[in-house]
Amino acid sequence: MDLSLEGKTVIVTGGGSNIGRGIVLAFASEGSNIVNAEIDEEQGQKVVDEANSLGGKAVLIKTDVTDWDSVQAMVKTTLERFGQIDVLVNNAGGTPRNRPFVEKPREEWDKEIKLNLWSVINCVRAVVDHMIERGCGKIVSISSASGQSGVGAIDLAVYGGAKGGVIALSRALAWELGRHGINVNTVCPGWIVPESAEHVGQRSFWKQWGYDVYTPEMLQRAMRYWPIRRLGRPEDIADTVLFLASDRASFLTGQTISVSGGFTMW
Repeated sequence: MDLSLEGKTVIVTGGGSNIGRGIVLAFASEGSNIVNAEIDEEQGQKVVDEANSLGGKAVLIKTDVTDWDSVQAMVKTTLERFGQIDVLVNNAGGTPRNRPFVEKPREEWDKEIKLNLWSVINCVRAVVDHMIERGCGKIVSISSASGQSGVGAIDLAVYGGAKGGVIALSRALAWELGRHGINVNTVCPGWIVPESAEHVGQRSFWKQWGYDVYTPEMLQRAMRYWPIRRLGRPEDIADTVLFLASDRASFLTGQTISVSGGFTMW
């Protein structure tokens, strides 16, 4: 299926690790122009180099998505480099640590809300005037099964709340921006485990604590309760994002798609 993404300009936030990496490489395979808006320059550049070897035109712009000035500068540079922005993928997110709500220090709440919700607000606001002026655009935000399911947010209450906020924000924006030709949708991954430790940077929660908590044994036990009994791959998310970013999804907006092997049917 031709998704007509060749030559489209795409911003992917947090495109250096795992899901973000998969999304960047998928757009590269379609021949898109890609801005990897990543705070981890070393990991982000590795992915940009991979993307360019696949036929994309990718660049790294160091970006702190929690900082409004940094986001504005990234968008300005993108427009100077490529002339337009067709797609925004809000992928950056994470949590400093999973722990019960009553044990979690306030500074971790602040980090989770800034990284998972404020980042989306910042990036959408920074691109939306340009998209309105052009009368078209695709915005795809990566939420989480933790934003849909109480079970998925065990020991991740504030993270889950922020990811649930992304879903609600996206629905509201879909109503507001649809008349301008802008589609706004959300993808909720389930367990998407890196295929290799080389596919995540040092700032990724997988490197910081994820591998210690989500061991292969623990994940094997969890999979017994899922309709599709395998772990998700970055490509599972990337394929969904590419569809939503394409004109094949032009009549689809305000939707939340769970890519979790059926986990959120609980």
